[in-house]
Amino acid sequence: MALRAWTPKSLVWQVAERFDNADELARQANTAPLVAQVLVNRGVTTADAAGEFLNPKLTNLHDPSGLAGTVEAADRLARAVRDKEKIVIYGDYDVDGMTAVAILHACLRMLGASADFYVPHRLDEGYGVNVEAVRKIIADGAKLIVTVDCGVSAVEPLAEAVAAGVDVIVTDHHGLPKKLPDVTAIVHPRLPGKSYANPDLAGVGVAFKLAWQLARTVCGRDRVDEPMRDFLLDATCLAALGTIADVVPLVGENRTIATFGLRGLPGTRHAGLRALLESAKLVGEKLDAYHVGFLLAPRLNAAGRMGHARLAVELLTSASADRSRAIADYLNKQNDERRKVERAIAAEAAQMVVDQGLDAPESRCIVLASENWHGGVIGIVASRLVEKFSRPTILVAFNGDGGQGSGRSIPGFHLRDALAACSGHVRSFGGHAMAAGLRIDRDRIEDFADAMAQYAAEHVPGDEFAAKLDIDAECSLAELSHNAVEHLGKLGPFGQGNPEPVVAVRNCRVLGKPKRMGRSGKTLGMLLGDGNVKMRAVGFGMGDLADTLEGVRTIDVAGTPGINSFQGRTSVEISLKDVTWE
Repeated sequence: MALRAWTPKSLVWQVAERFDNADELARQANTAPLVAQVLVNRGVTTADAAGEFLNPKLTNLHDPSGLAGTVEAADRLARAVRDKEKIVIYGDYDVDGMTAVAILHACLRMLGASADFYVPHRLDEGYGVNVEAVRKIIADGAKLIVTVDCGVSAVEPLAEAVAAGVDVIVTDHHGLPKKLPDVTAIVHPRLPGKSYANPDLAGVGVAFKLAWQLARTVCGRDRVDEPMRDFLLDATCLAALGTIADVVPLVGENRTIATFGLRGLPGTRHAGLRALLESAKLVGEKLDAYHVGFLLAPRLNAAGRMGHARLAVELLTSASADRSRAIADYLNKQNDERRKVERAIAAEAAQMVVDQGLDAPESRCIVLASENWHGGVIGIVASRLVEKFSRPTILVAFNGDGGQGSGRSIPGFHLRDALAACSGHVRSFGGHAMAAGLRIDRDRIEDFADAMAQYAAEHVPGDEFAAKLDIDAECSLAELSHNAVEHLGKLGPFGQGNPEPVVAVRNCRVLGKPKRMGRSGKTLGMLLGDGNVKMRAVGFGMGDLADTLEGVRTIDVAGTPGINSFQGRTSVEISLKDVTWE
């Protein structure tokens, strides 16, 4: 497909070749050839693999004892349960951390343990385990601390706990530091010298596996009793929330967790989750990753971003039905406020990028700071800037002499490694390849920005700044039948590692006049023709093309096909990602 730019920033078409075995795979796996083509392009090349991908089963979950540290951690937890020792779960303030706390807390309470939890304040304490919190937990009588979704880098704070005679279990999935904490057990899918079939478990996935192994340990056999089995099945709902929200690859075991959690969520018995669904007006709906990522997770995250995450954790742990509804309503209001603040900061930050020339070809990353920004939402804004400018982005919100930063990256640029290379300019840092956080002194921000710019210049090639669109398959409009598109939907839940399929259709006829849609006119609507087939196409944020395409008769399009339902009628339509023409 020819490169024909329609915006100042061209989209590069990366069109996958058709594979010879796509039709054969379609016959073997009972799928449409188009679906088989998408599967092949994603590395699923046999009927058995296709069957497992399209119909994941709980038996696909890996044995929890295979995850490094689970056996030792479960043994220590079982002893604490037996001896009625006070256990404190120390969690993170994002959805992954909240749901991890909720699963482990509920499991321990079911077993009769004395368990409490601690979640730090995002702005006052920052990410991870801090020594002041550890001292408070010890003073309150804890005999065992279990970290979830954090702790693997907290060498000094956890050493203080150990020195005070408190045992520590670390469960985490973040990048490993050079030195690990010296604690009773570390449960982590990427421990050196160990191997686990799913190194991309989210923090909640690690906690779920530990809860499963603990249940087996207490029951004294591999098969847990019926009440615990029912609990673990329902816990997949929480595990799905955290897994999807943390944007880990939704393939393999993560896909199984997400699939079964989404299936179970509409009928969950969990009072907090039911109230959350009611507040998002999702009761009775068939849920997918979109509902989690854009409707449920933001409500939970709003507690930590705009206030204290402990309220959201209460919703997921111990709140009654009435209390759950009250918390969910409050989170709704917090989320509305978060959106207003986010929009204002995003507009200001985007203008700063242009004013400072950080969108110039020679600029390889974006580092911005302000004392007027809310530290709870800068991570979301960083994501928006990455989408807009295709550059690794770090935003810092100053408060007094110090600042809290949050960053997001682009594929191929490991953000945590970049921060490690520039660590001489920051107080602390942590995170993943694609997302990270830091704390920094105000007087070091310029040196830090310079160091990041130098590192990015050496590690980000210039062609990475052109937004790329990966095409799963080329097809005709006729191939986008109702049946084929329904089958494509079975490839979900979609997310990191398993994005919504994008198809390219060449030489479509433009039927009638393209129109602006929506109150603001920012959406493009048009009718496409290909042979005897007609199909509606919608392009969100492409409203300006309605004028540009006037008089154009033939175009190439790329987009995601879906089923549109309106007034009882269903039809296939394409959500446009790109349009090119001569």
